[in-house]
Amino acid sequence: MRNGWIALALVGCASPVLAQDEVPTVKTADYEFGYAYPAAAGRVPGLKAWLEADRARLRAKTMRDGAAARREAAKSGFPYRRYSYVQSWKLVTQTPRFVSLSGDSYDYTGGAHGQPASYGLVWDKATGRPLQPRALFTSEAALQSVTRTSYCARLKAEQMRRTQGTVSSMNSCPSIKELTLLLGSSNGRAIDRIGLIADPYVAGSYAEGTYEVTLPVTPAILKTVKPAYRAAFAVRP
Repeated sequence: MRNGWIALALVGCASPVLAQDEVPTVKTADYEFGYAYPAAAGRVPGLKAWLEADRARLRAKTMRDGAAARREAAKSGFPYRRYSYVQSWKLVTQTPRFVSLSGDSYDYTGGAHGQPASYGLVWDKATGRPLQPRALFTSEAALQSVTRTSYCARLKAEQMRRTQGTVSSMNSCPSIKELTLLLGSSNGRAIDRIGLIADPYVAGSYAEGTYEVTLPVTPAILKTVKPAYRAAFAVRP
């Protein structure tokens, strides 16, 4: 699964990151399904129940979609290629206010290959509910305005490295709405890093894989955090 290095970069030495490279799966004639999360997340009040409900929802969908596709394949006289959905969560960091998780999934519904995707999740300990990381900021436009120059420069450097300088029209700099946002901490006390993940096809070809960039929280970024959450963030020296 992906996002291993960005989770490490975001957390620093504040908290251990539990590897989830091997996700146990359930296999039937219709589908294969796996869902994993770190034990530390399961010990947070309310978060385990949310993750288990998410697991049940995704398994039910995979089961339903796989069975329907199998019936359709039999009706059409085509061989059925078993559906597969595997998702893994990793702990990015814990601070007094938040638990930050990064997620990866791989969804196969036939065809040449499946589709990988990334996710970010923040559990607010103060309210006992999940938040999308971008919901902690005043707006996507505000966050993009203070991160785009640095993000695009770092992204381009990595694109040039991977393509050996032969960048194409696919290697553009995506808008923040196209990216997965993660929140990290270098000390376990406050959020002082953000991760921006471009899934395959977002900033390059499928073969180039995922592009991941970590940025420090700057005074300009801090100003884009909603007042209700600003005390849980800090500028990284």
